[in-house]
Amino acid sequence: MITGPVVDTLSALEFQREIMGRATEAELHGIAVDLGRKSAALQDLLCAAPSRLDGAALRQVLRWVFATRRRADQILGSIGATPLAAAISGLLAEGDPVADRIDRFDAALAGCGALGAPAGPLFDLPAELLHFTSPDRYWLWTRWIWGPGARTGALALVTTDDVDLGEGATRGAVYLTVGRAMAFVEETGKAAGFTAAGPGLFGADVFLAAVYAVTMYTVLRMRMTREFNRVIPPLPDLVRRLLGVYHLGG
Repeated sequence: MITGPVVDTLSALEFQREIMGRATEAELHGIAVDLGRKSAALQDLLCAAPSRLDGAALRQVLRWVFATRRRADQILGSIGATPLAAAISGLLAEGDPVADRIDRFDAALAGCGALGAPAGPLFDLPAELLHFTSPDRYWLWTRWIWGPGARTGALALVTTDDVDLGEGATRGAVYLTVGRAMAFVEETGKAAGFTAAGPGLFGADVFLAAVYAVTMYTVLRMRMTREFNRVIPPLPDLVRRLLGVYHLGG
């Protein structure tokens, strides 16, 4: 269980200075607004009767998620529309604890091989669907927020070394650990100003995506040529891609 200080406020504020050197407040606010539009779209698609979704509707759902956007047809071909719709319906159904629902979702898609592996595109899907259909109740957990394989990600960069983000016997249990850390980041960030781009956890989403983008720029600058770095998208565009709203921009 997380105890003691959680957020490394000094590191978070340093990242915020780097972010504001690459994006304006208006650009970051615009991304948060589009996260609200993404949430509304997924609620329209999923909140009525997700078990009845057909292949076309499921493809729309998958296209809203960065990790599955370009693999939508492959995922549908591998899993099938009916099993995927049933898995999503079980994930979003209220009643059982959310950790149990995530574990059942993983079990339902266990036969998908590389698609459902910890480094596969389906890893990000359950938290994306939970968060954007109920943004006031559930939080985002993607591999760029916290990757359990490499044990790195944006959340690890703004939390203290004592925080074990991978605590939990199952992925559902780890989702709860990540959620507690996300809540601290959101609360601290609203007070300190680094998650002010949008309401609720949308501000934390934007901030963590921007932290990851800043880290990517640093790594690429060290490893790649200046000519290649010129084709890396600017921070607002990269953040939009990570959060699945690039097609809504500008």
